[in-house]
Amino acid sequence: MKTTDDPIVFTRTYPQPIAEVWKSISYLPKMHEWYFPEIPAFEAKVGFKTEFNIQAPSQDFLHQWEVLEVKEGVKLVYKWTFKDVLGASTTTWQLESVADGTQLTLTNHVLEDFPVEIPEFTIESCKGGWDYFINERLADYLK
Repeated sequence: MKTTDDPIVFTRTYPQPIAEVWKSISYLPKMHEWYFPEIPAFEAKVGFKTEFNIQAPSQDFLHQWEVLEVKEGVKLVYKWTFKDVLGASTTTWQLESVADGTQLTLTNHVLEDFPVEIPEFTIESCKGGWDYFINERLADYLK
């Protein structure tokens, strides 16, 4: 993924109220159920940092997150980096109440180029990962 790539954007409407979707993306026990069970701690608080390891086909990746922005029930932004790997991105979770539930818009924006020779950092891999989390895991969890 490169800074020259367009941000990755996924928009999906879930049939739950905004408070329930917010809890799913910001409350650790709920995040464990659909997102990353490896996350040791998480708080939707600016400046909060956490890290956790994910074993991928090519190597282990120590994920490092820092919460950059929080608008309770509406917006959550955190920065992703990986120990010993160049690159950085932000993930923005934006929620909006709509007639049939809650519309979530996720935007992944690259701040610093990632090494594309690592398969997990290709744009296709990133899109596939977010598609899996937004359109499968979270969608199934919020049914």
